[in-house]
Amino acid sequence: MSEAAPDRADVRYLGRLLGDVIRAHEGDAVFDAIEGVRRASVAVHRGDAERGALSERLAALDLGDTLCFVRGFLLFSLLANLAEDRSAPPEMRREATLAGAVDVLGREGVDRAAVRTLLDHALIAPVLTAHPTEVRRKSMIDREAAIGELLSACASGSCDPYTEAELVRHITLLWQTRALRSVRPVVADEIGNAFAVLGANVLPVLPVLHARWEKLLGGALPPFLRPGNWIGGDRDGNPNVDAVTLDAALAAGAAVALGHYLGELNQLGSELSISASLAEVTADLAALADASGDDVPSRADEPYRRALTGVYARTAATYALIARHAPPLPGRVAAAPYPNADAMLADLAVVTASLEAGGAGVVAAGRLARLTTAVRLFGFHFATLDLRQNADVHGRVVAELLRTAGVCPDYEALDEDARIELLGAELAQPRMLTLPFTAYSEETAKELGIVRAAAAAHARFGPDCIRAYIVSKASGVANLLEVYILLKEVGVYRPGDPPDCPIMAVPLFETIEDLEAGPAVMRRFLDRPKAAALARARGFQEVMVGYSDSNKDGGYLTSNWSLHTGATAIRDVFHEAGIAMQLFHGRGGAVGRGGGPAFDAIRAQPPGTVQGRIRITEQGEVIASKYGTPAAAETSLETMTAATLLASLGPPAVPPADAARFAEAMATISGQAYRDYRALVYGTDGFNKFFRAATPITEIAELKIGSRPASRTKSDAIEDLRAIPWVFSWAQARIMLPGWYGAGAALGDFADRGLLREMVAGWPFLAATLSNLEMVLAKSNMAVAGLYAGLVEDADLRTRIFGRIESGWERTRDVLLDLTGQADLLDRTPALQRAVRMRLPYIDPLNELQVELIRRRRAGDTDPRIADGIHLSINGIAAGLRNSG
Repeated sequence: MSEAAPDRADVRYLGRLLGDVIRAHEGDAVFDAIEGVRRASVAVHRGDAERGALSERLAALDLGDTLCFVRGFLLFSLLANLAEDRSAPPEMRREATLAGAVDVLGREGVDRAAVRTLLDHALIAPVLTAHPTEVRRKSMIDREAAIGELLSACASGSCDPYTEAELVRHITLLWQTRALRSVRPVVADEIGNAFAVLGANVLPVLPVLHARWEKLLGGALPPFLRPGNWIGGDRDGNPNVDAVTLDAALAAGAAVALGHYLGELNQLGSELSISASLAEVTADLAALADASGDDVPSRADEPYRRALTGVYARTAATYALIARHAPPLPGRVAAAPYPNADAMLADLAVVTASLEAGGAGVVAAGRLARLTTAVRLFGFHFATLDLRQNADVHGRVVAELLRTAGVCPDYEALDEDARIELLGAELAQPRMLTLPFTAYSEETAKELGIVRAAAAAHARFGPDCIRAYIVSKASGVANLLEVYILLKEVGVYRPGDPPDCPIMAVPLFETIEDLEAGPAVMRRFLDRPKAAALARARGFQEVMVGYSDSNKDGGYLTSNWSLHTGATAIRDVFHEAGIAMQLFHGRGGAVGRGGGPAFDAIRAQPPGTVQGRIRITEQGEVIASKYGTPAAAETSLETMTAATLLASLGPPAVPPADAARFAEAMATISGQAYRDYRALVYGTDGFNKFFRAATPITEIAELKIGSRPASRTKSDAIEDLRAIPWVFSWAQARIMLPGWYGAGAALGDFADRGLLREMVAGWPFLAATLSNLEMVLAKSNMAVAGLYAGLVEDADLRTRIFGRIESGWERTRDVLLDLTGQADLLDRTPALQRAVRMRLPYIDPLNELQVELIRRRRAGDTDPRIADGIHLSINGIAAGLRNSG
């Protein structure tokens, strides 16, 4: 959630319009019932009434009215979000813009030349994933975007009559739009949704930002900020992703990018009506016009239009070839497709050079410059697609290839050293392992299909379309070499001295154990001459660190500290090897999955771990909130860029001596937090039973919000549960355990309270960590959580475990308030405090109703309206909490 407080006048205004819509469509009785619940809940939160009065009103609702009530509170939360987003977010403070970051660095003695030097080799990439934490349908998101655009043109709390009528129209559409998906989305749906956001908001905004930054820094900049995508290539635990979805994802990106280029070329053709009789043109431009095939007499003296006719025709032919369907508007003349984006850029450069030579540089600096920048940024593929698969799968596939080729009868029985030696020998020779007439297992055939599709994509789109192959559960060097074995089978990895491979194997260190082992794995990997040669040839080696699974494994505080220390140790390994490191941060939306303000998170990275190169996943509900409108996309992209500059070029936040003291103290605190968290979650008898009864985990698993299953396996063990439903279910129950448990006792028992206060005040790492924890505490509610605990039928189990959770929450709150010198949570951020408090009267009643509906359903009531009510309430609570997934 943003720290900006929603404009209260906007909230009241939108709430009034929503009330009018409900009254018009459902009648006064339904409206009065909903309004009565709202007033009762507000009174409870003001301290003017007891919760019993609210419970009585909720109990009086029949099932039909209950569904209307849940929908009403859901829509109010969505509208409040729009009011909040309209308020200037904190990340738009001056230092969170590129100009502001340059000024800050200038005061530290870092000049603009140093900034340009950094950006010359930088890569900043938000990477969209299909992780299922967005419970809203795209139809709902589209209506919200329209309302947000209308609201932006209004004064605080009022609009002109026409705009108000449009608002009422869109709110009516929201009210009458089914909030829940009727079928589970398939990967193709997720691909379409992602590119709808990227195409509408990122594609047109990024070239404008680039032009602004080039003007600020005085000259052309390389395309350092590029969007990425996992959807269609991430098959870790998702059986629905295969070679077909990979091809579909790339084709969808190409269609969006090339469709945009065609639209811009069409506009340019209309604009560039320059006559050769009134302005000189270069010989290259004349040649481009003559080669276009455009012989319409009325354009005989308009060489720019004729030239652009040819560029358009070649782009349209390219669209048909690589997007594999007809372009929106075919070219007027026959033309061959462009072989690559560089060829298109060459033609655009001819047009630009001629305009500048003819004294029309101001014309070239407009739409043509933006189009040229877009092609440089996005190429023909638009967003770079990552591949991802679990290391266990690679191990089985490579074992089968080696066995059927007669190389090794039982690869999986080998230890790490033997595997490395065997794989290294295979990678050194050109011989293939796959045999043309061998019937491979379904798993192996599927994995070979993926890498064959990747090789075909490189030929079709160019090497930038796929650059990284993420290896989940990476625990050794062999896990990375196995990827290169598979890529060698399709000619992407080419043996030699040095070898060549345009796709990089990237280890993903996810658990606490993986993060601790990561530096040793990377040291051993980079000690291999050919692995080091590959990294040096591309200029860097990427390492991905996972926030979600490390949190589920070790708790919030330990996860954050393990990520911090792991990144620092890996940095040192790369420094010793003389190779640049690129970290890829697998962050989610919820604090328990690495969420929180991106600006603060990037700035809090350990010194020397950014250096102008960073990739960050953007998931679920975060995609719509950060990139759902052009304005939001602009803010998010500029924020990420400014934070990367400050983290890369700014001085260390604390002197080395203080950093050493702080780290020693943090290691002690993290150790105790880890033991406390593990003791509760993995060491307490019956905890899994409590978790599954006291949260709506079962009901969440039924939601049709993503194409991937909730668990990696059929086991119901917490270890096998995906981190997303783990965090999401605790958030729904308002316990939010993954975002705070273990921290209170560890911080409270640390003996040197003075040192701890010094760390909180002067160390960005701990300040950002506790700031996010504080937000989680403010959104949790132990009274509401107690209602969910009441779903646990075993009274002894309920009392024993919930008692530990409740006392842990209270201690965490008390310790945090003491360390920060506050009387109440969020006192230091009053805007955020007001925003959270404004929402709670609309979230708590949804929780209470959800508990009752879950109780009835689990008791055997099969009325389908009960399931609808539960799922709608999940939607409403998620909308109110915002960053709950």
